[in-house]
Amino acid sequence: MFVGLGLALNGLSLFCPTAMKAAVLIQRWYRQYVARMEMRRRYTWNIFQSIEYSGEQAQIKLYNFLGYLMDNFNPTSTERNLISHIFRENEVCRDTEWERHFCYKNIEVPEIYSGPRLIFPLTVEQVAAMVEAFRNKRQLHSRYVLQLLLETWKLLRKLPNISRISTCHSKEITVCGDLHGQLEDLLLIFYKNGMPSLDRPYVFNGDFVDRGKDSIEILLILFAFLLVYPNDVHLNRGNHEDHIVNLRYTMHGKRILKLLQKIFSWLPLATVIDQKVLILHGGISNTTDLCLIARVDRHKYVSALRPPKKRTQYPVSQTSVDLDMEDDLSGTKNNQRRVSLIKANSFGPRDGFQRRSLQDFSGRVPRTVDEEIEVRRRQSGFIKGGFSHSQGELNNLAVSSASQESTDTADTTVEEWKQILDLLWSDPMSQNGCIPNEVRGGGCYWGPDVTQDFLDRHNMQLIIRSHECKQDGYEFCHNRRVLTLFSASNYYEVGSNRGAYVKLGPDLVPYLIQYQASSMTRELTLRKNVGKVEHSALKVLREQLFAHKSDLVSAFQEFDKDKTGVVSLNDWATAVESVLRLGLPWRMLRFQLATCKTPGGMLDYQEWFQELSIKEPQMEHIDQGLLETLYRHRATLETIFRIVDLDNSGFITMEDFRQTWKLLSAFLKMEITDEAISDLSVTIDTNQDGNIDIDEFMEAFRLTDKKSRLERGKNQQTTTSGRSSVWSERM
Repeated sequence: MFVGLGLALNGLSLFCPTAMKAAVLIQRWYRQYVARMEMRRRYTWNIFQSIEYSGEQAQIKLYNFLGYLMDNFNPTSTERNLISHIFRENEVCRDTEWERHFCYKNIEVPEIYSGPRLIFPLTVEQVAAMVEAFRNKRQLHSRYVLQLLLETWKLLRKLPNISRISTCHSKEITVCGDLHGQLEDLLLIFYKNGMPSLDRPYVFNGDFVDRGKDSIEILLILFAFLLVYPNDVHLNRGNHEDHIVNLRYTMHGKRILKLLQKIFSWLPLATVIDQKVLILHGGISNTTDLCLIARVDRHKYVSALRPPKKRTQYPVSQTSVDLDMEDDLSGTKNNQRRVSLIKANSFGPRDGFQRRSLQDFSGRVPRTVDEEIEVRRRQSGFIKGGFSHSQGELNNLAVSSASQESTDTADTTVEEWKQILDLLWSDPMSQNGCIPNEVRGGGCYWGPDVTQDFLDRHNMQLIIRSHECKQDGYEFCHNRRVLTLFSASNYYEVGSNRGAYVKLGPDLVPYLIQYQASSMTRELTLRKNVGKVEHSALKVLREQLFAHKSDLVSAFQEFDKDKTGVVSLNDWATAVESVLRLGLPWRMLRFQLATCKTPGGMLDYQEWFQELSIKEPQMEHIDQGLLETLYRHRATLETIFRIVDLDNSGFITMEDFRQTWKLLSAFLKMEITDEAISDLSVTIDTNQDGNIDIDEFMEAFRLTDKKSRLERGKNQQTTTSGRSSVWSERM
């Protein structure tokens, strides 16, 4: 057939040279078109991923900062009490103490409740009914939620750190990657592949929660199937199964959130299939030791971002985890308000290090990795804290800390913690070696030589990991010895990526299935799909540029020594990268971001800011520098808001709002006057009820795209109508 086709083309070239030339031109044009689309798709992807990793790094820096304050403030200080509750989960409670926190028997289910009703032990029919209820947007009553969590916790405590399963009992084992609270993806996987059963075992490889809107529903479904099929459903812990990573998010109240934190710490760390395939969430390092991981007391590591510390001899604070839970169970609330951080005179002499307030301390926050390691006695070797401090004081602190616990025990704890940190946070790289993962701020990058050595030592042939969003839902690397699997489709934007899962039979050859949980992507052409995702990415990037306006102007002026108000496009790209440090191809992106040029090919940077198409909130009376700070650190401030909001009510008082800003100002090492904070609080309190609502706060500083509001509205309508047909096959 191919010979005949070649002869036909030769004949066409002899008798129809014009047609042949036209065909060649069309083919060349199409190849160039596809190449341009692929280039746009890749830089769009880089924008989303760079901003995501930058956000993760900022959150880890904030947590390291708060942890440093916890380690070095007087235990009875009000500043320490303000943040201590987010670290208290690392305290080890007896199991009998925790069991009463799961108490559900005194919770009545009203007759009007129309959701699923659970009777334990669960049956597969009950779980299927619960899945159907969640698909129809119905909720599970809190009594059943607590009972399901209690039974899950009891089961998880019996499981080993590394689950070992075999294909000899079934034809295939299905492995799923990150779901990130996207219920549509889980439902589509069940539709295409079938629900878990004795003949259809599953491994879910972490990051069930965070980002998506249905995190609790996904957890309940997975936990329910685990209870019904404990030998056929396996759950690995991900880096987002961590209460620190979820500080910005609330999940159905304080009590359930506390219990989930406990359950997360009991999730197994890895799964091995047929002794040949290792499944873990993040990755490995050159020190990964499966024997050590198998015997770690995993539940001590409630947060992988902070190693457990030996209990101090300080008196237990009134707001301990038990008292927090007691208040929640009894329905009472501690109404006593904390003292403002401004009042530093109540903490004794200003020269007493352990008795300093945030105002005194804000200029002395540690900022370098080496010094952070000294302070924490090598407990954060792979986490970039971004701190600075005098070496002498830090050495004294380290010596003082060392006197409180055994060196041998501490070294063992640090080694165990690093093993877990690497498992949950690491990423593969193309070059050989193993280096700290500075992009994420935790774990490491490991190369193909580390993979080969690890597989040889453990007589294995493949590592399946997740943790990274991939455009096709999966990606092989390290000579196909490492497979990255990501199951949350449309992760950044509708059309941004496919999801995928993998099936492994007795031959252990990966069979990959891709999907996209939205019919809208099928209705768009390649150009429209790429354009839609590109538009969303550029909007996010323009917001980042606008939020760094002052720093960018200063960077431009370094190139504009004569104060002409213009810079070359190359200098523009260099200046932008020096400020944002996102590692993006700015010279390629300049055509999408910098359209205003002078006749000489120079860029008027003041006019460029006006062309960013960003509509800022109406707050002319607020200091511009303060507004920029808020735009830039909006996510960090939201995290602190959640920390201060002890009862998860969604609002804080004006006094709490001031304390929130004091924490932020200390973290950023900047001065924020009380007058500026008062003006800001009055502006945000739109309903004038004397409280700051989290919704009021987030809406008050939302940056909008002036040029595309109408277009976005149309897209939202299309998305809503397109999500109704989730159940059709999409490959």
